Amino acid sequence: MKSQKRAIAKIIFPWLAYMVARFFWFTSRKSFHTEGEITQGQCVMVCWHGELLMSPQAYRHFHKTQRSFAIISRHFDGEMIARVLAFFDIGSLRGSSSKGAKQVLLEAFRTLKSGSDLLVTPDGPRGPRYKVSDGAVALALKAKIPLVIINYRPSSYWQLNSWDKFVIPKPFCRIDFYLQSLNLEEMSLEEARAYLQKQMLVHALA
Repeated sequence: MKSQKRAIAKIIFPWLAYMVARFFWFTSRKSFHTEGEITQGQCVMVCWHGELLMSPQAYRHFHKTQRSFAIISRHFDGEMIARVLAFFDIGSLRGSSSKGAKQVLLEAFRTLKSGSDLLVTPDGPRGPRYKVSDGAVALALKAKIPLVIINYRPSSYWQLNSWDKFVIPKPFCRIDFYLQSLNLEEMSLEEARAYLQKQMLVHALA
């Protein structure tokens, strides 16, 4: 019974979630604030797990055609996220800090070497919320490309009672998107992680 429900969910939920995400995108009044130069060049894009509804769309607003992949967990909810991202032409690398970490990091580095962008939620897949793990930082340092942070703050929103406090903007609200391009060159892994943690919290919701 559980497997049947999941099979149905895999068909219905991704399409429904995509349509909901697009509805909020098109009905909102959007304002974009950038710090550093947001170019068409290759990057590692990071956002908090609780901001996944709108951040990939903001990424596609600036990088409309770039080949890109996201690191997504192997859990069932990760499968749902992967299928939604596919609608935005964002592929998936399946693994996380708890399952398949070494393999997915190797795949991620090969992806970056091929010239693709990489999307990462550094506090995913299970938290703790707003705690940056090493993955995105290590990959950006090794590939010598910038990290681009995407945060957003809706003027009104719902917030789920989940570990990541998932944010859903209310229809027709104003959404301020904040993009920061960080150059981590000459930093150690610990310095870069602390810097990313600090900058990702600047515009994060409580």
